[in-house]
Amino acid sequence: MNKYEVLGIVGEGAYGVVLRCRNRETDDIVAIKKFKEGEDDDIVKKTTLREVKLLRMLRSQPNIVHLHDAFRRRGKLYLVFEYVERNLLEVLEEHPDGLGAEMVRRLVFQLCVAIEWCHRNRVIHRDIKPENLLVNPADKSLKLCDFGFARTVSSKPTDLTDYVATRWYRAPELLLGSTRYDFSVDIWAIGCIMGELADGQPLFPGQNEVDQLYVIQKAMGALIPAHKQLFLRNPRFQGLTFPTMASRGLDHLMSRYARLLPREAIDFQQACLKMDPAKRLSAVGCVTHPWFAGLPEEHGWAPPRPARTLCPARRP
Repeated sequence: MNKYEVLGIVGEGAYGVVLRCRNRETDDIVAIKKFKEGEDDDIVKKTTLREVKLLRMLRSQPNIVHLHDAFRRRGKLYLVFEYVERNLLEVLEEHPDGLGAEMVRRLVFQLCVAIEWCHRNRVIHRDIKPENLLVNPADKSLKLCDFGFARTVSSKPTDLTDYVATRWYRAPELLLGSTRYDFSVDIWAIGCIMGELADGQPLFPGQNEVDQLYVIQKAMGALIPAHKQLFLRNPRFQGLTFPTMASRGLDHLMSRYARLLPREAIDFQQACLKMDPAKRLSAVGCVTHPWFAGLPEEHGWAPPRPARTLCPARRP
């Protein structure tokens, strides 16, 4: 740490502390994540190594926070990141009634681009929330950070841990304890973030997991049959039932956001918040949605190349 001068504390969490520092050699301002536990703590070591690996793999995307360095000192682990002045939670605290429609459009688009790059590289972030979205006040650029819960997935179905993501941004299948979820959990979180940007209030502010499921169904309609089976099998929900829920979806979103956002925006949000994960937009579908017309070109986004297929050899 001799290379860095500590200027202040950015934030603290269960894992440790984030420091605002100055690189004495370059004079650059950086953010350093210092972990409380040492490298001999297996959980911290595993999480940190995974985060470093993923950030290095994803580093070429400008909407993903850049990792400058990772090192150990006196048994502690340190990650050195580019410094971004604000996170989205702080921006929302400064704008309690939400942001303007065009600012919502531009911030959500950048989030979609970051998530598309993750998904293109078979990474599920799994913890999209305002605190993990950094915003530069000068140019309003957005960067996705904190890949401690992120996972790479294969093309084959794989069991994943169920308890991820902050409750308000968690898809129904995660709340129900599914271990066979996919990239669509990140898409659900995009829809939730978008709503909060529009009016400054969480879209689904459940008090606990059961209330979270109730709030979601009240707004978006009943659980799909496969999720009802998860609910019935999960011992956490034993003896509980939900009242019959009509499928409101678009009507609910229109009643809440029509005065703030254009119809195309609400169509986009509804497509992110489908109760059936298979019916949610893909990340590419998000980036190329008509609501974002002109932004892919402005940001230089290019769609993924089609997978190459080998033609079978012809018989002579």
